[in-house]
Amino acid sequence: MTVSPRRNRPRRDDNANLDADRVRQGVASVQQWTDGAWQVRGIGAGASVKTYRCPGCDQEIRPGVAHLVAWPADGLGDLTDRRHWHSGCWRARDRRGPAVQRGRGTPRY
Repeated sequence: MTVSPRRNRPRRDDNANLDADRVRQGVASVQQWTDGAWQVRGIGAGASVKTYRCPGCDQEIRPGVAHLVAWPADGLGDLTDRRHWHSGCWRARDRRGPAVQRGRGTPRY
């Protein structure tokens, strides 16, 4: 007769309820701002593999940098409405003026 060893802790299958896309991309949440409701999803440093331009500071978000993606929550837009933001730029967007984009040869006054 063979006896199985006793298990001291209950067996849990923690990975059974995890969705691979939700783990990799994060869970979107809705945030209310003065310009409306926005779906916001955090992107971890490991999931960031492309270079994006932050609309808040007009600087690049390099691969491997944690940031967030925001798009209108009204459901009327498409993938072209998504914007990648530095987390600090997103939080400070109500306190900042509009980003002025200038050419390289344009003088700054």
